[in-house]
Amino acid sequence: MTAINQVETSIAPSKTKIHSDDPLAVAKFSWDFMLRLEQHGVKSTTPKILLCIGTDRSTGDCLGPLIGTKISNIKQHFFTVYGTLDHPVHASNLQEKLKEVSHLYHKPFIIAIDACLGELENIGCISLGNGSLQPGAGVNKALPPVGNIHITGTVNVGGFMEYVVLQNTRLNLVMRIANIIAEGLSTAISGYQKQTAQGY
Repeated sequence: MTAINQVETSIAPSKTKIHSDDPLAVAKFSWDFMLRLEQHGVKSTTPKILLCIGTDRSTGDCLGPLIGTKISNIKQHFFTVYGTLDHPVHASNLQEKLKEVSHLYHKPFIIAIDACLGELENIGCISLGNGSLQPGAGVNKALPPVGNIHITGTVNVGGFMEYVVLQNTRLNLVMRIANIIAEGLSTAISGYQKQTAQGY
């Protein structure tokens, strides 16, 4: 669970916010995601780490592992996925996983994904932005900032009794956000591969 205020780099453009009820949500997401990869100079040879943060022990905080599982279940060689329902990445093992990524990959490009709490009007929104996010800050845990870019889904209202709020978050909403992000990532993979094949 990340804080609603992510850490951004000085060159970051404005964040993109897409509501999960938007019928064009998947298309908007995939376009924005591909644009960010292009702006960061991500190449086909660049190790692309999908770091899906969260735990299946909390309904509101299972967004990351759900997405990681969905991407792991499709045939793709684009992302290396860390964080699934079977093997979640959470507060207890995040630093260990980051060390593993640093050891195994040369200059990896990390896409950090996490659920967040926010304002009432932002519930159901998906945000993409440059720079890292601060996992655990939404529930007062001190963890290192992670990600070259970040993706968050606002699953409930923040500011009061966060643990209780997370436990009482509707799974239907979390699944809807997870489906859009996973489908958007899958669409982006196809689009990126087509561009590469055409020599763009």
